[in-house]
Order: sequence, then C-alpha cells, then structure tokens
Amino acid sequence: MATVPTIRLNNGVEIPQLGFGVYQIPPEETADAVGTALEIGYRHIDTAEMYRNEKGVGEAVRRSGIPRDEIFVTSKLNNGFHRRDDALRAFDRTLADLGLDSLDLFLVHWPLPTIDVDYVETWKAMEEISRSGRCRAVGVSNFHAPHLSRLFAETEIRPAVNQIEVHPYLAQDELRAFGAEHGIVTEAWSPIAQGKVLDDPAIVEVAERVGRTPAQVVLRWHVQRGDVVFPKSVTRSRMEENFALFDFELDSDAMTAITALDRHERTGPDPDTFDYVPR
Repeated sequence: MATVPTIRLNNGVEIPQLGFGVYQIPPEETADAVGTALEIGYRHIDTAEMYRNEKGVGEAVRRSGIPRDEIFVTSKLNNGFHRRDDALRAFDRTLADLGLDSLDLFLVHWPLPTIDVDYVETWKAMEEISRSGRCRAVGVSNFHAPHLSRLFAETEIRPAVNQIEVHPYLAQDELRAFGAEHGIVTEAWSPIAQGKVLDDPAIVEVAERVGRTPAQVVLRWHVQRGDVVFPKSVTRSRMEENFALFDFELDSDAMTAITALDRHERTGPDPDTFDYVPR
C-alpha cells in the first residue's frame, strides 16, 4: 500500500495530501463507499453538513477497525448557520452525526459575502470551536484573497486551509500563492473539472507519454503543486486508480503544459456572488 504524504498545517497538524471526497454520494451509499476507500488506503475523508452524509462517514470510520487517530476527518459548516450561536450548535450536530468526540478539520463552507451575516462573525465562532479542543484545526472554503485579508485584520486565528475549486482550467495560481504566503494550505475541489479536462489533448499526450490515465496525470499535477486533493468515485477500480499517484512523477515540461491550460473557467459558483442559504 502506498504511503500518502502529509502536509504540516500552520498549527502543526499533519494532513494527508490525498483524501476521499463524498460530495453527491447519497447518504445510504456513503458508509459503503467510505469503507471501500479506507480498505484501499485512504486516510482522509472530506464531508460537509450540506452533503447530508456525515452519519455514513462516521459509520464507516467506526466499523473500519482503523484507530481513530489514523483517519483525518473534515466537515464544513452549513450555509444556514453562519450566526455565532447557530455555528456552535451546528458543530455540535456534526460531531453527533459523525459519532465522534472530536473533528480533525472544520471549515466555513462559503463566505456568503452578500448575506446579512458577516463572515467575520462566523469565523469568530470557528475560533471558539478551535479553542474548545474538540477540533484540531479550522479553516475556510471558497474564500478569495479579500475575504481572507479581512479575517487577518479582524480576528486572531488564521485559517489552516482554504478549500477552493482548482483544476487545469482554473489553476488559481494567484490565490494559491496568497495562501502560501500567509501559511494557508490550498485544498482542491473539483480537481478534474467534473471530467471536462480529461479529453484535453495536452493532458492525453502527457498520459500516453507516462503510461498513466488522464485522471492520474491531473491528480498528480495537483500533488506536485503542493495542494491537498479529493477525487471522488463510488467505483472501487476508480478509487484504486485515483490512489495510485505516488509511484510516478511529471517532469517540468508536463507540469508547465498542464498549468498553461488555465482558462479561469469555473465549474461551480463564484464565491463573490454565491448566496445560497438552505431554507
């Protein structure tokens, strides 16, 4: 079994660089999917309150027989609970649904800068959660540099990570560099752009040259750039393929060719305008 490298967060916590994402996995299928991922060797599971499958994640962790301290579990705050008291209660529910005493990483899922709750208030609640000792690290998701700069100026704890959309058509070099400058690790969601990049001639050429699939090449590109990445599949063979990233490397020409595909093209919402709050 390959050893997945870890990255040290700004508070000293080690996070596995490859994780298993459960976005859009139906709740009734989550426990089996996560169980399979853990069998293969994944030790980092990424869920969220809005995915409605935290219970399945917790069930898989418990029945795996793997010591709890060997599995890194991340969840994210639901958009409907940004006020301070709501955020604290939501974190309690996440622990209850997961059936865990503590969480490894908890994120503000979206900044929601246009709603009537200031994300600075939300982040101060996250600081309380961090200080409670029940969460090893706190971070954000989908924050742009101006959002982060406000947190730096008005709060005390810097986010450990920023989970953002990153793939070859949205390389996010400036935001990634901003995060690195301030000690924030970038996590990449939608790492293969929902499959849109896999037929790109430049990626296919690299894959043929190194004898790997286009998906493996793109995921390896993420790894070599230093980001944490979460491929998602419910098919065992694809999970195994996505895990096999650590016995080959891309040369500088391949890395440059893939990065050059950047089109600033999103598959998801723009964090500056996204305002969805579940009712």
